[in-house]
Amino acid sequence: MKILADQNMPLVEQYFADFGEVERFDGRKLTPEQLIDVDVLLTRSVTKVDTALLACANKLSFVGTATIGVDHIDTHLLSDKNIAFSSAPGCNAIAVAEYVISSLYALTQENAQPLSGKTIGIVGVGNIGSCLADKLKALNVNVLLCDPIKHEQGLLKEHIELDELLAKSDVVTLHVPLIKTGKHKTLHLIDQTRLKALKPGLILINACRGEVIDNRALLKVMEQGADLDLVLDVWENEPDILTPLLDHVRYASVHIAGHTLEGKARGTQMLYQALCELKNVKGVKSLNDFLPEPVITQATLQPSFEDEDIARLVHLIYDVRRDDGILLRHLAKDGFDSLRKNYPVRREFSTLEVQAAPDLMAKLNQLGFTTAN
Repeated sequence: MKILADQNMPLVEQYFADFGEVERFDGRKLTPEQLIDVDVLLTRSVTKVDTALLACANKLSFVGTATIGVDHIDTHLLSDKNIAFSSAPGCNAIAVAEYVISSLYALTQENAQPLSGKTIGIVGVGNIGSCLADKLKALNVNVLLCDPIKHEQGLLKEHIELDELLAKSDVVTLHVPLIKTGKHKTLHLIDQTRLKALKPGLILINACRGEVIDNRALLKVMEQGADLDLVLDVWENEPDILTPLLDHVRYASVHIAGHTLEGKARGTQMLYQALCELKNVKGVKSLNDFLPEPVITQATLQPSFEDEDIARLVHLIYDVRRDDGILLRHLAKDGFDSLRKNYPVRREFSTLEVQAAPDLMAKLNQLGFTTAN
């Protein structure tokens, strides 16, 4: 069996070598000819799997994407060709939620405003939005949820409409899939009209798909003096992003919100498990077999530790300002895709075990840290 895998997917050889030969490819430069005699294609979001790409795919039986989004995959085409398909829903939910929390704490530190008491609006309550909402229960904040699809399905009673959420929130964080047409279209969901209506001082975070915000409209309103704190991990037209917008963004990064070592590896593991099921093979490999020991594993918190110190604990594991600095200093020289490919190792809150008073440990455990027994 020949397996073709994106060069940025971790642990592919460790998980898939028992199935056959693993060959790597550049996700943006994959050609139809490279799929000749390939049995398994493992992709990420930068590879568009469509009729043109599969023109020479004479043996392909399985396509997997190590992402939660599938807008880059023509799933109907795969079904018509009887090619099995699997994605990795939820693989990076923890990572993206922690990206948002790190951003919030960085902003509140720099703005000298406490996070406590803020109203945080989550738009899109799938795996990531739900994970974020759950983590935010550890903090003294008010959470508003908007997901009309889930609401119509009877799965989200506390749903409020988007424009009401935008008006009531101090923070708005976007976690919707990219839907280009129809009743629940998310392409330019945050358009010029909505951008102009945002209240001064709002924090707007996009860590889903760049096209959910009209980037040119955003640049225009910012140039006109809009008072918004922007955190953008995703951009329209990646990798050729609208660079003038960088001058107006508090924290910018190269589509890496979900790129913890654990998050990326979970995506690979989920595709491994899907292929095992397809081939009727027992999947025996797990993340614990491969992930390295974190450089910091334990922390003891003194009785003087208070809620405002949680920011210091969060940033001990991950501070979004590192990634903002990497983009601003190296984008022009190295390019968007190179920065993604060479993204430094980042771990999740759970890799740190904390020892503290029982009431504080319950709060930190809710946030995602491991608590000592």
